[in-house]
Amino acid sequence: MTQNFELRHAVHPNDFKAYGTAKINEHFAMRTMMVADEINMVYSMHDRYIGGGAMPVNEVLELATEGELKADYFLERRELGIINIGASGMVEVDGKSYTLANKEALYVGQGNKKIRFKSDSKDNPAKFYFNSAPAHTNYPTKLITKKEAEIVELGSLQTANHRVIYKLIVNSVVETCQLQMGMTELKEGSVWNTIPAHTHNRRMEIYFYFDIAEGHAVSHFMGQADETRHVWLHNEQAIISPPWSIHAGSGTTNYTFIWGMCGENLDYGDMDKLSITDLK
Repeated sequence: MTQNFELRHAVHPNDFKAYGTAKINEHFAMRTMMVADEINMVYSMHDRYIGGGAMPVNEVLELATEGELKADYFLERRELGIINIGASGMVEVDGKSYTLANKEALYVGQGNKKIRFKSDSKDNPAKFYFNSAPAHTNYPTKLITKKEAEIVELGSLQTANHRVIYKLIVNSVVETCQLQMGMTELKEGSVWNTIPAHTHNRRMEIYFYFDIAEGHAVSHFMGQADETRHVWLHNEQAIISPPWSIHAGSGTTNYTFIWGMCGENLDYGDMDKLSITDLK
């Protein structure tokens, strides 16, 4: 197996204003996530958050520590959230196996030493998207299905943002230190997500876009409200959203995305809402 690790430094919003397309991609876009028999991850210095993907096909993949973590094992001082976007697969946590069907989640607490990923079938593999944040204590590992999620339906077809939000790894469903993850499914005919937009200086996020039909894409909008930029993302790609940035998107068709966040609180509603007419 191969494990790839990349570190991205934090960016000041005043510097961001001068970035062109290539530089925005260099600092924020995560283009390579799901590759057969690889674990790929990006470590962002914004809240020391990690986003990554593990796609076991012919091999069982084991999550290893990295030199930048200065840790004996990956979760020595971290917690982990996993959502399977592929076919059925297994995550083994210190010898205990958890089967994740499509769009099911697993929370893994700090202190677990051995994390292994396996697909049920190499012809139809699992694709494990994961996020990790620093953690100060251990909470129990827990499997969360879509039915066990806190479910919220928002928007409308008239405003092209009819969507269903599945809060999978949030404090109303599972205890965590600071990690939160969930999934938003856009209804057919709707393309806009996270509109009206918002920011939250108390937390940062990573958005991972998938279920994007071939030949289509999502334009992700970021930056401060009066200085926005866009990045075109394709199927199974992600983008880092700093605390000072909006995080919204519009696709050329409907799609699904996973939002993950960490920061100084677990209040899902902690956001500074912005009027659509204030965006520039």
